[in-house]
Amino acid sequence: MAHKTFEQYMLDLEKIVKELEKGDLPLANALKRFEDGMALSKRCSQMLDESEQKISRLIKDSEGALTEQEIANQAADVDPSLPSERSEPD
Repeated sequence: MAHKTFEQYMLDLEKIVKELEKGDLPLANALKRFEDGMALSKRCSQMLDESEQKISRLIKDSEGALTEQEIANQAADVDPSLPSERSEPD
């Protein structure tokens, strides 16, 4: 079976949210859809974490040459005005 993309998982999650927001599902079905949504949310979060680990950033050294450094090595360069964590779904 082919794996879904992040975008496909997000579409599935949005569909579940809309179903739950309608409020017309029986309780047992609503709980099942909520569990499904939480699993999708966790999978999306994992996919984002994996992507973040792969991202590299090019920076210029003192001689103007471009070098590649992992984001994890750039923690000191993070703008403190930016949020430090992604929001978790409520």
